[in-house]
Amino acid sequence: MTEIAVRENRWALPDLDRALAWCSVRNLQHIACTIHVLDEYTQNREEVDAVTAAYRETMAGISENSLDAAISIKLSSLGALFDSDLALERAYELCREAYKSGAGFEIDMEGRDLVGPAIEAASICRRKSLPVILALQAYLYRTPGDLRLLLALGVIPRFVKGAYLGDVEDFSEIQPRLLDLVREAARFEVSFHVGTHDPALLPEIRSLMADHRDRVTFGFLMGLADRTKQEMAADGWKVSEYVPFGKDAGPYIARRERYLRELEKAGRAAVE
Repeated sequence: MTEIAVRENRWALPDLDRALAWCSVRNLQHIACTIHVLDEYTQNREEVDAVTAAYRETMAGISENSLDAAISIKLSSLGALFDSDLALERAYELCREAYKSGAGFEIDMEGRDLVGPAIEAASICRRKSLPVILALQAYLYRTPGDLRLLLALGVIPRFVKGAYLGDVEDFSEIQPRLLDLVREAARFEVSFHVGTHDPALLPEIRSLMADHRDRVTFGFLMGLADRTKQEMAADGWKVSEYVPFGKDAGPYIARRERYLRELEKAGRAAVE
């Protein structure tokens, strides 16, 4: 199956079948996938139930197809904006079910008001000895402290620059902040993920981790850096691609397009 036959949109796929098919293609290229259900900002329990069911169907598809894949949740899609307890409960349930099904489990970061709840959700999973990956945003002042907490809990961090509103807006300042987080994780000799398409940061991180490739996973978005992710996977690096699917892709696509505009404004470009 060709990539063109599976993907119609640069940034997202319309349904689970095509997300699983896309992941199968990527796995043949030695690239793992992180699958996300696009239904942010749920407003009632019925909508949360629908998102939960979609994730359960996703995990079943990952298991049935023996895919190298994880699910990635956002607390806003599990009811955090109107019932924080419900969101934490559903996050734990999905984490437990992901572990049983053989899928990975990641919690994505959103706006700064949801950072605390996201860390709480991750800590609940770890108290039950469940593996969990949590995104940390370099553009927040609190993140170095949050990293130390996650390391104490045994949560695997995934470092990103940040796609919402943060404390730091200057791109040239966010770059070294992300690299500092990577260096801290490397110093503690823990595994971590890093999500970046930055042509300046990628070589630095590869150089830093050249003798410890097993401890770092490079995450890329679907729609960016196709050549780079395939070349890195072929070179023996651990690579994962973020694969969102669903009909409510508007907010996600808007963030991706804003990211490209900000790069252009800064006179920069993502790796190809």
